[in-house]
Amino acid sequence: MDEFYKKYYFGLKKFVSNRIDDEGLVEELTNDILLAAIRSYPNFDHKCEEFSWICSIAKHKIIDYYRKKKIKTVLFSRSEMFEEVADKALSPERDALKNELVSEIKKTMSEIGEGYKELLRLKYIDGLKVADIAKLMKTSVKAVESKLIRAKLKFRTSWAYDTETNK
Repeated sequence: MDEFYKKYYFGLKKFVSNRIDDEGLVEELTNDILLAAIRSYPNFDHKCEEFSWICSIAKHKIIDYYRKKKIKTVLFSRSEMFEEVADKALSPERDALKNELVSEIKKTMSEIGEGYKELLRLKYIDGLKVADIAKLMKTSVKAVESKLIRAKLKFRTSWAYDTETNK
């Protein structure tokens, strides 16, 4: 295990750092990727070079990182539309990530209930202010704020469940 780690650590770290600017995160991801490679080594079929196989694991881990980063941006953004957030992908896998992210957002939105879905759409896609949503829904600003908090929590919970279990 130590031999494997020493053999690929620096090359993998360079591979990851070419895709992510945060040095601390590069270090963490490099270690996670090597650990995942060591754990899945019994399944390695030797149809390619070991380093190529490790880099394919790295690509998946990097995509997961950007996917999680983007959903946080979506949930806390005040004016960005979902499509715009997906367009701002920083990784080389931007187009694939965008399509996957849009699909996952739509799936999650369909699972959270019509009331929450409508509220999140009005706030984050249509860009309406809370006061405008309250007028539209014929309710108080406080009621909209409270429901918006619950809607974001429901979205985050549903999203976390879907992305962690791949269901």
